Amino acid sequence: MLRENTYLSRTIEVQENQKVIDTGLYGIVRHPMYMATTGLFLMMPLVLASPFSFLIMLLYIPLIARRIKNEEKVLEEGLVGYKEYKKKVKYRVIPFIW
Repeated sequence: MLRENTYLSRTIEVQENQKVIDTGLYGIVRHPMYMATTGLFLMMPLVLASPFSFLIMLLYIPLIARRIKNEEKVLEEGLVGYKEYKKKVKYRVIPFIW
């Protein structure tokens, strides 16, 4: 994903000369990195057989949903072409679901 999108960052911001990436996984979902982490958090309770990790997963989902909402707001306001990209790539994290 880093090869596809060199603008990845832990902070929500639009970087200088940033462009919309719509190739690779970004042509399927708008946030493939969150797709990967969501998959990890969903598998953790099964792999660890831990009720505690299930609770962590339940906390992660609303947190990541909120972050995505904030991130998309920043990108819509500051990144040229992002609104069109949202129309083209309808799913945020999980194809055909969300």
